[in-house]
Amino acid sequence: MLINSEYHTPEDLPRSLGDTLSLNTRLYFMGRYIGIIFSTRRAAIKGLYDTQAWVDSSLFIFHLIEECGGRFHITGLDNIRNTEGPVIFLSNHMSTLETMVFPGIIQPLKEVTFVVKDALVKHFAFRDVMLSRNPIVLSRENPREDFRIVMEKGPEYLNSGKSIIIFPQSTRRITFNPAEFNSLGTKLALKTGARIIPVAIKTDFWGNGRYTGYLGPINRKKPVHMAFGEPIKVTGNGKNEHQNIIDFISDHLKTWNQ
Repeated sequence: MLINSEYHTPEDLPRSLGDTLSLNTRLYFMGRYIGIIFSTRRAAIKGLYDTQAWVDSSLFIFHLIEECGGRFHITGLDNIRNTEGPVIFLSNHMSTLETMVFPGIIQPLKEVTFVVKDALVKHFAFRDVMLSRNPIVLSRENPREDFRIVMEKGPEYLNSGKSIIIFPQSTRRITFNPAEFNSLGTKLALKTGARIIPVAIKTDFWGNGRYTGYLGPINRKKPVHMAFGEPIKVTGNGKNEHQNIIDFISDHLKTWNQ
């Protein structure tokens, strides 16, 4: 889908009739979103949810966002396309949006999976789909055990040619706090020699709900920004590279007027 280095939603792309009739509420968006979630769940339970189905369902949500007034601005896609071998994607984590659309953006360019919280693979709506993608699952409650799991399974995935998406923050945050951005991904890169592609995102188009982040409000006035940086080789103790990644994210958020 994204064949150039950049992608920008056409400004004249019309909203869908269903979204227009919803009178700027989230009803149409959430109805279609919930529909695709349960459709993919049924396919996964039947063993029919393969990699192409994952990409297709991700792109469905991507285009649904555009149909509902969302405007994507994505840069640095050539940094994914032109980097040989598997990489580690390190991104800030703002909303459900990036979890849903990253597969449609990244998977066509690099075989990839996520590092996820165990709550996601226990969730009745997402469990079967996520397990079909064979993610690396962490508790986020025991940092020492999480570190062991990533250092054990991460090299296996990377050696098999599969890239890994890691959100080093413990949870979704509208604001970016560098102190919450742990160095787990940098340490994995140091151990394996895999390069890091830093990712800065601004995805508050899709807000976090009061009771569940998956069904939060949408704000059609907020564009969606994603920037994929140049690959980084980690050397020494990795502290300089970790800081460079934080700076990459912080600088983009400032540019996007977070």
